[in-house]
Amino acid sequence: MLNSLSGPQNDGAGRLFVRNEGEHLTGNQATVAARQSSFSYDELIDCAKGKLFGPGNAQLPLPPMLMIDAITQITEDGGQHGKGQILAEYEVRPDRWFFDCHFKGDPVMPGCLGLDAMWQLVGFFLGWMGAPGRGRALGVGEVKLFDMILPTAKKVTYEINLKRVIMRRLVMGIADGMVRVDGKPAAEAKDMRVGLFQTEGADAS
Repeated sequence: MLNSLSGPQNDGAGRLFVRNEGEHLTGNQATVAARQSSFSYDELIDCAKGKLFGPGNAQLPLPPMLMIDAITQITEDGGQHGKGQILAEYEVRPDRWFFDCHFKGDPVMPGCLGLDAMWQLVGFFLGWMGAPGRGRALGVGEVKLFDMILPTAKKVTYEINLKRVIMRRLVMGIADGMVRVDGKPAAEAKDMRVGLFQTEGADAS
């Protein structure tokens, strides 16, 4: 999943907060989300190399485990719950690495890769919000698979709706997600949890 997610410490600008039902950001906290709202593939690769948010900040995995080609929209207060939303996409091609091994003569994208992509996006959201720490998937409440993703498909899209974002001593995002293949539901995950954890003396390079 996420290799390393770390961001600025509390800089006195009110960046650490918890968002519960009916709670809104004020003052300098509100400016945290006033940032880039979409990311190209090259920018995601920069993120995977630790360059997008600067040294020691949010990181995604490098290919082949990077399961996202572009983030088409990311918002701090959008989505079904008003706590944030991410829309992203991934081009399906017959030469994708997993089709060669899963399975020989019966190629299908592993369902776990769709789940990992959604975990990756929840962790990216926390880093985009300015949270510190290394990202780790903490669990998922329920996963349902509806359709196969075959080499003949064209595009996978992801929709992540944040349900709760905690950015205090504990940094964690809780979200629901949907994977669609060529517009049709392929998988759904409920109550995905990703946390960011700080390590004493961690190398920020």
